[in-house]
Amino acid sequence: MSLDNQIKDTFQRVFNSEPQIIVKSPGRINVIGEHTDYNNGFVLPAAIDKGVYIGISAREDDKIELFSIDYNEKYDTDTTSLTFGPELWTNYILGVTRILSKKSDKISGYNLVVVGNVPLGSGLSSSAALTCATSFALSKLFDLNLSKLDIAKVGQQTEHEAVGVRCGIMDQFASVFGQDNSLIKLDCRSLDYEYIPIELDGYEILLLNTNVKHSLASSAYNKRREACESAVALVKEKYAEVESLRDVTLAQLDELVKPVSVEYYQKARFVVEENERLLKAAEALKSNDIKTLGQLLYAAHWALSKEYEVSCEELDFLVSTVSTYPEVAGARMMGGGFGGCTINIIEKGKSQNVIDKLSNLYFNKFNLNLIPIKVSISNGTHEIL
Repeated sequence: MSLDNQIKDTFQRVFNSEPQIIVKSPGRINVIGEHTDYNNGFVLPAAIDKGVYIGISAREDDKIELFSIDYNEKYDTDTTSLTFGPELWTNYILGVTRILSKKSDKISGYNLVVVGNVPLGSGLSSSAALTCATSFALSKLFDLNLSKLDIAKVGQQTEHEAVGVRCGIMDQFASVFGQDNSLIKLDCRSLDYEYIPIELDGYEILLLNTNVKHSLASSAYNKRREACESAVALVKEKYAEVESLRDVTLAQLDELVKPVSVEYYQKARFVVEENERLLKAAEALKSNDIKTLGQLLYAAHWALSKEYEVSCEELDFLVSTVSTYPEVAGARMMGGGFGGCTINIIEKGKSQNVIDKLSNLYFNKFNLNLIPIKVSISNGTHEIL
């Protein structure tokens, strides 16, 4: 059964009514440009065909009743009790509701059903898909007239306030602004963006999910962000115009950060060089130079692993192994790190061969099943009912 039909059936069963609106918000991939978004750098994401679906209808009272098909859980509260608890999936929805309630007095009670096919913990931004779907649905339901950018920013603010992850804007932007068969080259400082048609002539994208999510992900994420901000502060003492690592040169890092902290230097240098890799990758895509693109992905992975230190043994094993396969043009870890997926650019028709070879090796080494995820690049958040 399709996910929108699951929503309709569940709505009827749980609430004895039809949803007024059904919204789909996609997950995302990011070809290159990792940990650059919160440093005002560049990113190169795209929305994918897998996402989060929300069905919603207004109530005549202030009650909010939520049901997750994936967790088979119901959660009831009201508009005056938008508190956060251990049920993480509800925090995203209630976090959005709380932020929008402060901006508008139009929001009243509602019934909501949610289901998704973005694998959780895979680094495909199921959380951004959920917050953007919720913002879009509430905006439609209560005539809030939120722009696409408003929806993305509310999603980001929700992660900060309700979940405690100080993420950048990339995940939400990609989820909302995605376009069929296009990557988004996004400047995270100005929020200027450019669609780059993705024509991987003779190649396809395959994600390989490690099936692990190491628990230090969110604390380590915030530590990396603090290291980058500390490096900027050191440079700013001499160069007052510097606002973020986007403004910093390698020479400035050598002069002002390296003598003070090797840790800050290493993390900041990664971000500066990752921005350079991204700009080269965008040009490679425009000229359909898949070989150069692939080499940039490998370089990005090992920098993420050895310099930014956000990889893990499982991710490194996958990238190291596929680098010996001639049919793989390039690969890297994708997402915040410490688990999740690798993104692989593979000759068309050869993906199953790679999966077959890798799956046994991976299971023998880690006693874990490797989960292949085939994705296509699709449109952003939209209404389907």
